[in-house]
Amino acid sequence: MSEPTRTALMGAGLNMIQQALSIFDSDLRLAICNRRYQEMFELPDHLVRPGVAFDETIRYLVARGEYGPVDDADEAVRIRVEAARAFVPHYMERPRANGRWISVEGAPLPQGGWVTVYTDITEVKIQEKLLRARSEELSDELLAHTARLAKANRELAASNAALENARRDLIEMEARTRLTTEMMPAHIARLDRDLRYTFSNRRLSSVLPGRPRNILGLHASEALGSVFDTISPWLDRALAGEGSVHEFTHDDSGRRIRLALTPDQIAEGPISGIYVLSMDVTEEAQARAALAQTRKRELAAQLSSGMAHDFGNLLTIILGLQGQLARRHDLPEGVAQAVESTISAARRGGVLLDRIASISGRRELHPRPTDLAALLEDLRLMARPALPEGIALQLACPDELPALMLDQGAVQDSLLNLILNARDAIGRAPAGRITLTAQALGTTWIELSVTDTGPGFSDEALAKGLDPFYTTKGAEGSGLGLAMVFDQITLSGGTVRLSNRAEGGACVTLRLPYKPAPAPAPSTPPHLVLLVEDADPIRESVRAMLRDLGHNVIEATSHDEALALLDLPGLDVMLSDINLAGAASGLDLARAARARGLRHLHLMTALPPADSLHRQAAAEFPVLPKPFALADLRAALTVPA
Repeated sequence: MSEPTRTALMGAGLNMIQQALSIFDSDLRLAICNRRYQEMFELPDHLVRPGVAFDETIRYLVARGEYGPVDDADEAVRIRVEAARAFVPHYMERPRANGRWISVEGAPLPQGGWVTVYTDITEVKIQEKLLRARSEELSDELLAHTARLAKANRELAASNAALENARRDLIEMEARTRLTTEMMPAHIARLDRDLRYTFSNRRLSSVLPGRPRNILGLHASEALGSVFDTISPWLDRALAGEGSVHEFTHDDSGRRIRLALTPDQIAEGPISGIYVLSMDVTEEAQARAALAQTRKRELAAQLSSGMAHDFGNLLTIILGLQGQLARRHDLPEGVAQAVESTISAARRGGVLLDRIASISGRRELHPRPTDLAALLEDLRLMARPALPEGIALQLACPDELPALMLDQGAVQDSLLNLILNARDAIGRAPAGRITLTAQALGTTWIELSVTDTGPGFSDEALAKGLDPFYTTKGAEGSGLGLAMVFDQITLSGGTVRLSNRAEGGACVTLRLPYKPAPAPAPSTPPHLVLLVEDADPIRESVRAMLRDLGHNVIEATSHDEALALLDLPGLDVMLSDINLAGAASGLDLARAARARGLRHLHLMTALPPADSLHRQAAAEFPVLPKPFALADLRAALTVPA
């Protein structure tokens, strides 16, 4: 049975009860009532809608004289509201302003709030009055009244039993609904027409960090903070009957949020509120951006490959012909200069072709655990020689950042490109400053910013700076620098933003997904490692790294020498270069070692991934690309104890 059907049946059942019933939640807001409740107290429609405040109902009843004449209406309301906040079970009987009597019985609910039953006992009071007035004339009339009272009591008992069953069902239904909604990885809520929360599964803070968890009774502007201004127009449209789905970025955390709004409307009745579903789709948005960039690259490669091939052939012909002319010694001075200019332009065209190929060609991401502070320090040392003495390079990176999964090559290439652009922007000024800043935005992004003290971006550059072939450097620029940065960062699921600083100068901000590296594998006891490398300096360096990791090392310089060592007792790991002196390769050695039962076999190489031997080796064994750091070697050689 669906929840709307169950709710409708429950409402129909409550309306059949002759007593008036109301349930208020822990925030003193109406959860549910039956039709008899409205009829008994002659309440207007807006006071029987779920979510109406208890004090509004009390104020209305006081004004109508429900509690008799009062000297201070505000004080009367305050006293009853405070009594409700300190709610205790009770039963009382009181006269009403219209001359009738009611009994009021209240009981608390386990999850907060209370249920109250109001019974009209005027007939019972009339009988009591008759008994007192005519106690000396006990007769058949008294017996008749007694019978009527007994019947009324039986009816009341039956109604109370039905009410108790309804109360239990309501408690069970609400508990089940809340448990279900709180298990969902999204915020589910309902707003009334005044944009106050009448329901929430208490997961707002998990979607929008920093917002309160308990928001029942709060106005949307209080609960949502700065986000309210963004979504307010969509809420107005929902109250007008238009359901919608939107995505927006939460500026404080950088999260991408999807928001679905559905008007609360039964049949053709009035819209009483809005159902709200919001969820964090940051990872989905990052994946979409990376996929879109991959598709753009594939399309660009398809469009440019044929053109680049033909254009490359033309440039080759031009360079050949112009080279023949340049080698002649009888050319007039003006013609010789024109030939040199043509050769220079053709070579520049070749460089441009290479950059087009690099920006549109196949590229795979290689994220690995990265100490960001160390990476940026290496970058500072790398970039410093390329900067004039008058330009300072400052670095700001928090020490508390954990190891992050980053494509180190892409990050360093992008930041170096931005630093050199900043250097060119500062130009020939006697002094300048480039600042590289890193910071975490919650657990969503790692933000890297490069700022300078140059003139800043023009309006046109802010609009077109990331477009391929747009440049402000004239003939000296290819217009692919920032485009390549955009390509590398977007391919990782990140974003690039250009802006100007208020105090002057440009700012380029890169955001990359915040992905902490997994915890390192448990340490393993030392292993006996066979290291096979024919280049002495490389073998010595790798041997030192292996010993730093606690392993014992034996060495060989060729396939045949290593083959003779494979049967050594205790040997359980082999690390061999693919290219070895002699006819046999490291791949042949690994196959022979596998045939002898050695389980942990690793190869290393400086060959590019596209090389056929590299591809063949990687299909059979783990391959460690050169050069590699100690952390890379540790990860590659981690084997079970």
